[in-house]
Amino acid sequence: MDITQLILDDHHEQRRLFAILEQVDPADRDTLRAVWDRLAAFLELHAAAEEEVFYPELLRVGTSARRTGQVEDETLDAIHDHNDIRDAIAGVAGHAVGSAEWYAAVAAANLANSDHMAEEEREGLTDFRHLASLQRRHDLAVAFIRFEAQHYAGVPPVDKDPEGYVRAVEEQIGAAEDEPDAARPADGSLSIGSLKPH
Repeated sequence: MDITQLILDDHHEQRRLFAILEQVDPADRDTLRAVWDRLAAFLELHAAAEEEVFYPELLRVGTSARRTGQVEDETLDAIHDHNDIRDAIAGVAGHAVGSAEWYAAVAAANLANSDHMAEEEREGLTDFRHLASLQRRHDLAVAFIRFEAQHYAGVPPVDKDPEGYVRAVEEQIGAAEDEPDAARPADGSLSIGSLKPH
């Protein structure tokens, strides 16, 4: 198992669900609503799992490889994108299911999500495959799938301040590096400081 592959698998499922919405009869509002509700919950769960498991570790391994500026930029972009996706999802709720306005709002959510996935696949996931060992990618895959399984019913959508998120993760990284090995969490989690100058 590899966390980068699990993220790609989630991306494939997101694309599949958006494509299903395009193929359902607009008059079949019950199906549209059910598929959209599933997709909206899945998008938020995926973002939360990345924010909990993937992006802290991207910052950690990038900092260790002296690529702090690059991984900070990628993480800032990702958290900003997650907020944009959440806002687009919220925008769908204001329209009658199956209406032209509803489809336009779903299309806006699809565009925000597609832009994010493409950037993440080109940058964050590629960088992570180069920076993290196979064992670390496996261990994180286990944590990622556990997070998604534990929150299968969904998580509340909460926008995050991108700079505040990066700062908090870097503080935990710094605190973890200052601890003696015996004091570090056995599960490998980051216990995570200031944005470092680029």
